[in-house]
Amino acid sequence: MIDESFQWRKEYTVNDLSESTLPKWLFEIGALFLHGYDKEGYKLFWFKVKHHVKDSKQQLDKKKLVAFWLEHYAKRDHGKPLTVVFDMAETGISHIDLDFVRFIVNCFTDYYPNFLTKIVIFEMPWIMNAAFKIVKGWLGPDAISMLKFTNKSDVQEYISGEYLPPHMGGTDSFKYSYPPLVDDDFQTPLCENGPITSEDEHESKEEIDADTKETGEMNEEQNLNQKKMNSVEQISKSEETDKTEFKPKNAKKTLTTFKGPLLHISPAEELYFGSKESGEKKCLIVLTNVTKNTVAFKVRTTAPEKYRVKPSNSSCEPGTSLDIIVSLHGGFAASLQDRFLIMAAEMDQSSGAGVPELTQFWKEVPRTKVMEHRLRCHVLESSKPSSLTLKENTFNIPAKTNEDLHIQVIVYSFINKRLQEQIDRCLWFQQLSIVLSLLSVTVVAFCFYLAYTQSS
Repeated sequence: MIDESFQWRKEYTVNDLSESTLPKWLFEIGALFLHGYDKEGYKLFWFKVKHHVKDSKQQLDKKKLVAFWLEHYAKRDHGKPLTVVFDMAETGISHIDLDFVRFIVNCFTDYYPNFLTKIVIFEMPWIMNAAFKIVKGWLGPDAISMLKFTNKSDVQEYISGEYLPPHMGGTDSFKYSYPPLVDDDFQTPLCENGPITSEDEHESKEEIDADTKETGEMNEEQNLNQKKMNSVEQISKSEETDKTEFKPKNAKKTLTTFKGPLLHISPAEELYFGSKESGEKKCLIVLTNVTKNTVAFKVRTTAPEKYRVKPSNSSCEPGTSLDIIVSLHGGFAASLQDRFLIMAAEMDQSSGAGVPELTQFWKEVPRTKVMEHRLRCHVLESSKPSSLTLKENTFNIPAKTNEDLHIQVIVYSFINKRLQEQIDRCLWFQQLSIVLSLLSVTVVAFCFYLAYTQSS
């Protein structure tokens, strides 16, 4: 199995696949892309079947495109499962390509195991029933149970309307376009570099700073005795009541820090928001420039209508820290499916830092020089994330969601499977070596016997 996987990766040059190695028109037609989430929070991998026409000359490139997307997703999300959607609206017999479908099936069953949660097939024409009977023969019983045949009336059992296009009965206004590569649906948030809400910015910064300082100081003292813990709480409370000016230095004491080559980003993984009832609607992201040059950055999100980000497109001077305030807009509530993307790139000293210069800079900077880091949203019932964070980290236990644990189980099961295959292979070679050794001893003994009988 491992040898077959290596051979497959070599045949389709999976390690070398990139946007530059594949024909541009493959990305432009929008037959394959990642966008949105199902009701269980799994990423949607869309196959727009109407854009696929069987052509033997293009078959290899199309297969490489599938491998490119799967490898791109595997490297980015580290084995997190996804849901495949075959949108078969407006398709006919000219779109039937069993060889291509078999390749897709083999990708999930052989080369990317445990990636697949379900296959949602939307409005399959009756003329393709016979073809899908053949496809079912390639699938195991577990995979067959993942097939979900749907139409406009029942597709929302699996995918909510916010991630379905209008022709599927949804309200998603997303329209595929290339370039750039559709990357987890990140878009520029509303009110870019503008006011956060109708509330005073200075006051909101002070509130976030107070929470952050309280959390950081408590985490630093987590291994001391209860007296010292109480004194830290008293100090943090006195600092919270004394609202003067916002201090980025204290703001750095957030939960965790992602240490990138250009920026250190706090928090490292999750932004904590409260539910509608708890009312926690603001989060702070702290960026620290660790280079000797100015670093340009911009923030994008999968839900631009929900959030206000200030600033969302700016620059950070060498050795300094900059605070980004993320706030929910109006009556919106944060969702576990919401994501944020922070993009950063080093600027030349001669480049300006104004809006026109930054706009031109992002148009020209090569993608290979852009640092990217993703943050997900975490919804808390409590209005104070610091209290929950303290409980989870008092004994230095990292906070993990059920989703994270599920992903780890899948990754470990895959690793275990590969190790078992390697062990079986080693045992086979060991047995073969023993047999060959016995044959060698037998042959040598027989030769000595012949030599002895001839001499006597």
